[in-house]
Amino acid sequence: MAHADELKEMASRYPTGVVVITAHGPHGPAGFTAQTFVSLSLEPPLVSFAVASEGKSWATMRDATYFGVNVLRADQAELAVQFATSGIDKYEGVSWRPGPDGSPFLEGALAWLEGERVAESRYGDHDVVVLSAAHVEYGEGEPLIYHRRGFRSLES
Repeated sequence: MAHADELKEMASRYPTGVVVITAHGPHGPAGFTAQTFVSLSLEPPLVSFAVASEGKSWATMRDATYFGVNVLRADQAELAVQFATSGIDKYEGVSWRPGPDGSPFLEGALAWLEGERVAESRYGDHDVVVLSAAHVEYGEGEPLIYHRRGFRSLES
C-alpha cells in the first residue's frame, strides 16, 4: 500500500483548480480552500467536494444545508491562502454577497455555484459531500491552479 508521502508527491504532479467552499455556520459565514471540487453529473446537476473530516472550518459549517463554491481567479492566491489558514477571521477584508440561498459568494471569483447537500460519506480521513447544483454564475478571467505544491496560472 502506498504511503501518505508517496501519494502526496504523486498528487502534486496533477494540476487542480482552486475553490473556496462557503456556508453559514452558527457564528456567521465560514469557509475553506479546496482543490477537490468536481462536476459529478449533468443530469441531474451534481457536484462534489472533499474536506478533512476533522477540519476546524468544516466543523463550523458541516450542518449547513446550502454551500457556495467560489472558483478562484489566477490573481486570487492570497485569498486561497487566507481561507486555508486556521485560527483567523477568514472573511477579514473579504467582500462577499449572499447567493440566492444565502451561501457567501466571494467578490471577484471566476465562477460561483450554490448547491444543496444531497449526500455525505466518510472515506478515510475525508468527507465527500455531494451537492445538487441549484444556481451558477460566472465571470471573466483565468483560473487559479495548484500544481507541484504551489499556486500557478495557465500562463505559468
